[in-house]
Amino acid sequence: MGAVLGLCSAAQLACCCGSAACSLCCSACPSCANSTSTRLMYTLMLLLMTVVACITLAPGLHDVMKKVPFCENSTGIIPGDIKFDCDQAVGYLAVYRICFATCLFFVLMMLLTIGVKSSKDPRAGIQNGFWGIKYLVVIGGIIGAFFIPEGQFASTWMVFGMIGGFCFIIIQLILIIDFAHSWAERWVSNYEESQSKGWYAALVLGMLACYALTITGITLLFIFYTKPDGCDLSKFFISINLILMVIASVVSILPSVQEHQPGSGLLQSSVVSLYVMYLTWSALSNSAGECNPSISATNETSFDKESVIGLIIWVGSVLYSCVRTASSSSKITMSGHILAKKEEGDGGEAGDSEEKVYDNEAEDTAYSWSFFHFVFAMATLYVMMTLTNWYNPSSQLSKQNVASMWIKVTSSWLCVGLYVWTLVAPALLPDREFN
Repeated sequence: MGAVLGLCSAAQLACCCGSAACSLCCSACPSCANSTSTRLMYTLMLLLMTVVACITLAPGLHDVMKKVPFCENSTGIIPGDIKFDCDQAVGYLAVYRICFATCLFFVLMMLLTIGVKSSKDPRAGIQNGFWGIKYLVVIGGIIGAFFIPEGQFASTWMVFGMIGGFCFIIIQLILIIDFAHSWAERWVSNYEESQSKGWYAALVLGMLACYALTITGITLLFIFYTKPDGCDLSKFFISINLILMVIASVVSILPSVQEHQPGSGLLQSSVVSLYVMYLTWSALSNSAGECNPSISATNETSFDKESVIGLIIWVGSVLYSCVRTASSSSKITMSGHILAKKEEGDGGEAGDSEEKVYDNEAEDTAYSWSFFHFVFAMATLYVMMTLTNWYNPSSQLSKQNVASMWIKVTSSWLCVGLYVWTLVAPALLPDREFN
C-alpha cells in the first residue's frame, strides 16, 4: 500500500512538468485517485519543511546560522528588556520563520478552497496541480521570512504557535481515539471471522503492552517529577490523570456500554491511557520550579526525548489523517469509474492505461479541502512548538513555559473526556446514529 501511494505521489509531482510527463508517469502507477495522491503530496511538503526546520537546529550550523539576515537586522532587544542573543536562539528563531511561511501557505490554500464541492470547480486545479509553483512559493516565503527583523516577531508568533498547537492537539486527540477504535474493531472482526487464537492473543498482548508502558510512565513521572516534601502541583496532575485513566477503562467494559458498543474494550482504553500519560509527561516537562529536572539540562537549540516522541506521534497523526478515508472513499468511485470506462471504450490496451488515472471527486469531494489545509496549518504550528520545546522568547531558552504546561494538561483531560463520550453517547442517545 505504501509503495502504491508513493508512486501516486511521484506521479503528482511529475505533473508540474507538464501534461505529457503527468500522463507518462501516471500510466506507470497502479490505480490512483486524485484525492489520495493530492493529500500525500501536501503531506510530503509538510514533512520536507519539517526536515529543513530540524536541520537548522543542528549544532554544527550555529556559526553559519548567525549570519542570517534576521540576526543582522535585529534590534537586539526582545520585549521584556531581555537581550536577544543570536548565538543561543538562532536555531529556534529559524524554525519560527520556516514554519511561519509554511503555515501561511496552508492558510492561503484554505482560503482559496473554501466552498469547493467537486473537482469541476475552477479552483480544483489549484488544489490538485501546480506543484512546482507551490514549492517555489513556499521556498520563496521561507527566504523572505528570514529577512524579518526579530523585534517582536518571536513573541507574537509564539502566541499564534501556542493557539495553533493547542488546536492541533485537539485534532490529534480525535485521531488517536479514532485510531484506537478502528484498530480494536479490525482485530475483533478478524478474530470473530477466523476464530483464530492468534488474533485473540494479539488483542490481549496489545492491550497489556500499552497498559504496561502507561504504568511504567506514570511510575517514572512520580520518581523524577515529584519530591516527598513538595511538588504538589505535579503530584496532582499525575494523580488526577491516573484516576481518569482508571475511570475510562472501567467505563469501557460496563455492561450498558458493551450492549450498545460490543467492540469497545480495554484495547482502546489502553491506547488512550498511553497517550494521556505522554501528554502528562509533556506538560510536566514545561512546568516551573525545581520539580522539573529538564530545566537544569543544557540550553541548546535542539530537541530532547519528549520532543522526539511528540514528533513521531505528530507524523503518525498527519499520515493517518491523510489516508484515513482514502480506501473507503475511493473504492466505490473507482469501481464505477472503471466500469464506465470499459463500457464506453473499446476495451483495448489504451483503455487499460487510462484506467490507471481517475478523478474520484467529479461528483463530490472525498474530503473538505479547506478543512484539510486548516489541519495542516495547525500541524505546522504544533511541530514548530515541538521542535523549539515550546520556546518562550522571554524565558532565555529555558524549557519553562507555564502556559504550554496548562495547554497540555487541559488537552489530557479533554482526551479522556472525548473518549468516554464516544463510549457513553450511544447509550445516552439511543435514537441517534454514531458512526
